[in-house]
Amino acid sequence: MILGRCHCGNISFSLAWEPDPVEIPARACTCSFCSKHGGVWTSHAAGLLHIAIADATRVSRYAFGTRTAEFHVCARCGVVPVVTSRIDDNLYAVVNVNTFDGVDPALLRRVTANLDGEGTDSRLARRKRGWIARVEVVEGQQGR
Repeated sequence: MILGRCHCGNISFSLAWEPDPVEIPARACTCSFCSKHGGVWTSHAAGLLHIAIADATRVSRYAFGTRTAEFHVCARCGVVPVVTSRIDDNLYAVVNVNTFDGVDPALLRRVTANLDGEGTDSRLARRKRGWIARVEVVEGQQGR
């Protein structure tokens, strides 16, 4: 189980990753938003992600570019722990490795990801293949 949260804990998550990872791919996106917010994303397509939002009024959902993904920004502390994308009535997500709690940094295999020029159809197909496909979001609940 991988646990993570924004700095103040308003947005938290638990990611069931089985079997335990021997390494975690960490994609540092080079877009201006991710660069400015420290977005380094990972996913486990077979995982189960539970997102808990204590105070939904303190979460800003930001979409830019193709507007096919929402960055969940904590309005209290400014951290972006999760990105979601609704595709064919299913919610997919990635999580920011910089928001992990208690994960050995030696497990992270960081690479740069430049997605400039990727078309909308190929972007959505990539997300369906590689993003977390089992996502639960609960509002009004404090995580761990």
